[in-house]
Amino acid sequence: MKQITFDNIFTLGEVVTETEEYIHFHYPDMLTRYDSNFIKFKVEPSMNYFKEMEVYLRDYYLEKGQNHVKFTFPDNTNLAKDLTAYLKENGYETGFLELYAINPKNYPSVSNNPDVEIQVVTDVNLELYLELQYRQDVKYGVEFAEQKAELIKRQLLDPNIRQLLAFYKETPVGYVDIIISDGTVEIDNLAVEEQYRNKGIGSQLQKFAMDAYPEKTVVLVADGEDTPRDMYKKQNYQCLGFKYETLRIYKD
Repeated sequence: MKQITFDNIFTLGEVVTETEEYIHFHYPDMLTRYDSNFIKFKVEPSMNYFKEMEVYLRDYYLEKGQNHVKFTFPDNTNLAKDLTAYLKENGYETGFLELYAINPKNYPSVSNNPDVEIQVVTDVNLELYLELQYRQDVKYGVEFAEQKAELIKRQLLDPNIRQLLAFYKETPVGYVDIIISDGTVEIDNLAVEEQYRNKGIGSQLQKFAMDAYPEKTVVLVADGEDTPRDMYKKQNYQCLGFKYETLRIYKD
C-alpha cells in the first residue's frame, strides 16, 4: 500500500489563503457545512498564534454571516495541554478523526442479501436519493438540508464522484459517495437508516467500491469516538493515523 495521509482525503472548499503554517478553506455555496469552512494547521500552532488565527477566522466568517470557527491540527499530533485547556474553557467541541485504508482484495467476503439492491444514482432515481438524504440532513437544520440537496445535484455531474443508493425490499434505506482520484477511492457520506441496520447494507455499499476499483486503495475517515470504527477494523481496514479537530459555534 502506497503512502496514504489525510492529504489524500477530498476537501470540498476553495482555498482562500495558504501559507507555510495553514490553509484556509471556504465554500460559499454551503456556508453551514463546517467541514468545508475551516482552517487546517500544517504545523502545530503556539497558543498565541492560535488566538491570532481565531480572531482572524471569526472576523472573516462574521462578514459572511457564519456563526462558527473550526480548526484541524497536523496529522498524528496530540494537542498541547495549554491549548486543550483553552479550547475547553472557551466552548469548543474537540475530537479526533482516524484515517483508514484497505486494499480491496483484503476486504472480507460479503454474503449478498437478496433483499438488498445497490444502484448508481442517475436522473432516474435522483429524487429518491434526495428524499432519503433530506431526512438524514434536516436534523442539522432546514437550511443545511436544502443546501445539501443542491450540492448533491452538482456532484451528480462530477465524473470523479459516484453516488450510490441502497434499497431494502425496494425501499431506499442507505447511501454512500465514492470519490475517485489517481491512486485512491474514498468512501464518504456512508449512512443507513437506523431501522435497517445490521442487514449487511453498509457492507454491500462498501463492496461496490471494492469491486468497481480493485486496483485502487480504498480510504475513509472515521470519527475516533464513534462505533463504526470498530466495524472498519473487523473489515480489515488499517488505521494509518489520526488528527484532532475543534469547533466552536457562537450563539450570539
